[in-house]
Amino acid sequence: MIRIAKWILGAAAVAVSVFPCLSAPQLPSAARLKVDSLAIRRVVVSGGVELHYVERGTGVPVVLVHGSLSDGGYWNEQLGPFAASGYRAIAYSRRYNMPNMNIAQPGYSAATDANDLAALIEKLQLGRVHVIGHSYGALTALFLAVKHPELVRTLVLAEPPAVSLLAYLPADQSELGRATLADIQERMVKPMETAFRKGDRPAGLRAFMDFVLDDPKAWDNMPDSSRQDMLNHVHEWDIMMTTGELFPDLEPQAIRKIAAPTLLLSGEKSYRFLALIDEELARLLPHNRRIILRGATHRMWFEQPEPCRKAVLDFWRNQMSESESR
Repeated sequence: MIRIAKWILGAAAVAVSVFPCLSAPQLPSAARLKVDSLAIRRVVVSGGVELHYVERGTGVPVVLVHGSLSDGGYWNEQLGPFAASGYRAIAYSRRYNMPNMNIAQPGYSAATDANDLAALIEKLQLGRVHVIGHSYGALTALFLAVKHPELVRTLVLAEPPAVSLLAYLPADQSELGRATLADIQERMVKPMETAFRKGDRPAGLRAFMDFVLDDPKAWDNMPDSSRQDMLNHVHEWDIMMTTGELFPDLEPQAIRKIAAPTLLLSGEKSYRFLALIDEELARLLPHNRRIILRGATHRMWFEQPEPCRKAVLDFWRNQMSESESR
């Protein structure tokens, strides 16, 4: 089996997940090797898709889902603490992220990832699980709760880019929501699609970076090592931006039907359009709690790992107490 020392956690996973923060420090190499006693395992799910994962601990399963331009190693630093808290912590790489080597198939999106995640849960016979998702991984978790509610015990969502919800904001924000959605499509999604369809990965990443940082020099000003690491992790966008969909539709009515208790983690200093989405999710989800982490950006799990984890563990304890009191 592949040892966790080869579980990829590059600069892209540190500096970005779907939305970057260029001032992010790099993790020292030692931090990447703290769980090198674990082996990367492989499971084959529907359609012959292979998913690589690691796990640590015993108890109620917790599945951690990483964002884009990243892989399962994003969660290296969280496996041990969650295991020590009495949980079976499992982190996997989504379909087209390292070290997976799956054949490209059309129609790829977060909805596809949700079906893969459901198949992984079923194949490992995990039953109902806690799901923690960050960024695009949180969007995957949302689709899992919509499409496979029987598999979800609780959701923890760190700023899912459910951008289709911007079209449904309440009256006092409806104009802002529609304008923001149009801006995302015009200045980010369309240029990315054009670039990736031409096979021009740097141009696609440049369009993405320029939009989220609102800086036409953002990509050019990045260190060479960070640019290369993003290019190393961009394969899923080769497929998604040419034959799939970056932000698949997720309608409000589907969100209202999610019965799983949900914790929303938001960074106080994150991108405004993600805050708009989190605010809408807080209105729509029937059983949710939202925590705004003071001083945090979209990189909250790296910037404030202990507060993030404490918020999650407290949330689970509260849910258990409420369940026992019924």
